[in-house]
Amino acid sequence: MECSSRQCRLPMILLDCTVLSNFAAVHRPEFIAQAFSEDISTTDVVFDELETGARLRRIPECDWSWLKKIQLTLAEQHQLQLLRRQLGGGEASCLAVASQRNWKIATDDRDARQWAVRLRIPYTGTLGVLAALVKQKRITLAEGNEWLLWMIQAGYHSPVNQLDDLVHGSSK
Repeated sequence: MECSSRQCRLPMILLDCTVLSNFAAVHRPEFIAQAFSEDISTTDVVFDELETGARLRRIPECDWSWLKKIQLTLAEQHQLQLLRRQLGGGEASCLAVASQRNWKIATDDRDARQWAVRLRIPYTGTLGVLAALVKQKRITLAEGNEWLLWMIQAGYHSPVNQLDDLVHGSSK
């Protein structure tokens, strides 16, 4: 599903390849959409990264037909080129669109998060999505922890091994 700037004026969260890949690794990409009240989408650059990852068997093939694909405007393409000097294409494209349209992003990439802070773009990541799913009772805490373990085993560099503190708050 494609989305031009005129069609997508509602609040949106742009997903980059890191978050999408983590949920693909556990064969549950459709759950990402359930975590947000906003619409979710990604850029054509991220779609290309997903297709390349699946073709190279780095991530499982998934049905992404439910995910809106954003076409970048000329201004966004220009900002993408500037950001591309320091970031990967997917992260740069999500940041370029989010900064121009006042949207949020979902990324686990540290450099992309630092740029989000600089550009005043709200962000979340895989852990935020998993925690939201548990808090909304769409999955149990045990399922969330199991998915997180599978994601870590597939290569996700998570700062935590369990979601318990994120869901229930730290006891410290």
